[in-house]
Amino acid sequence: MTTRSDPFERLRRLELGARISDVLAGGTGWRTIAAKELADDLLSIRFGVVLIIVALAAVGTVYFSSAYISSVASDASGSPSLFLRLFTVTGDQLPFPFFGLVGFLLPLVGIAFGFDAINSERAQGTLPRLLAQPIHRDDVVNGKFAAGLAVIALIVTAVTAFVAAFGLVRLGITPTGSEVLRIVAWLIVSIVYVGFWLAFASLCSVVLRRAATSALVAFGVWLALSLFFSILASLVAGVLAPAPTGSSSDQVVANAQVEQTLLELSPMTLYQEATVALLDPSVRTVGVVLPSQTDRAVVSTLSIDQSLLVVWPQAVAIVALTVICFAVEYVVFMRQEVRA
Repeated sequence: MTTRSDPFERLRRLELGARISDVLAGGTGWRTIAAKELADDLLSIRFGVVLIIVALAAVGTVYFSSAYISSVASDASGSPSLFLRLFTVTGDQLPFPFFGLVGFLLPLVGIAFGFDAINSERAQGTLPRLLAQPIHRDDVVNGKFAAGLAVIALIVTAVTAFVAAFGLVRLGITPTGSEVLRIVAWLIVSIVYVGFWLAFASLCSVVLRRAATSALVAFGVWLALSLFFSILASLVAGVLAPAPTGSSSDQVVANAQVEQTLLELSPMTLYQEATVALLDPSVRTVGVVLPSQTDRAVVSTLSIDQSLLVVWPQAVAIVALTVICFAVEYVVFMRQEVRA
């Protein structure tokens, strides 16, 4: 006996079969959208402005850092990480090193390329036309995210290569193989970190209809995590594990551990911890370290594989946050109604 639901069930099966065939054939829908978005981004004024701002900030930071390294190079000539100091040393004129600049400034790059990914198509009325093409709806989200991530990888890689070349010419120091591997590992973590902000900004563009509103929310979250989250973590730690004046050492340690746990809820803290351990071979652990533990530790440097073991939890956490943001964006967009 046939029922009225049979045609709909048959249609769903045909659509599922077409989707499986497309996946097995290596569906090109998202690749087409990614190629189009990548070409538009590379030729846009936004890309040029962002690249110039990041490059100028990187040049200024590295110039003063290299001047400081040159002044102390004779005393640190035997250091196995002299070239890496180009990324971690703070000059006299600037309050932060190069990796601090990346952690603070590059999230803006991810937000800049993601806050209007979907709502701009809605505002221009091109989203229904785009979905009318022989592509699947999820190809739009996948293609736009892939294009944005490719642009981010291009910017971060270009700036890092420029900094390394500048340091090589100015300092006359050739990096070792281990130092190159550390820079590459840090580069991958940085791309994933900025990819998190791209996914978050893209989520805002899907949930919020107006590009200005999504940009305001994304920049607001970035600003709150950059400036106010540490203050909030300190206040909450003072409530959960108070350590008033004259308290015992156990209370102070408990307060510091609670505060550190709260801070690690922020992707910025996770990225900073991973960066410090990757670019400084002498860092053996991250988080709260007691003076007694420091005194008992043997003064030595870690190999690249040991440093990767130290930062593995932070790297996995950043990847997990990125995947969660993208998954929520994917589900919300697939359930939204698209009207002509």
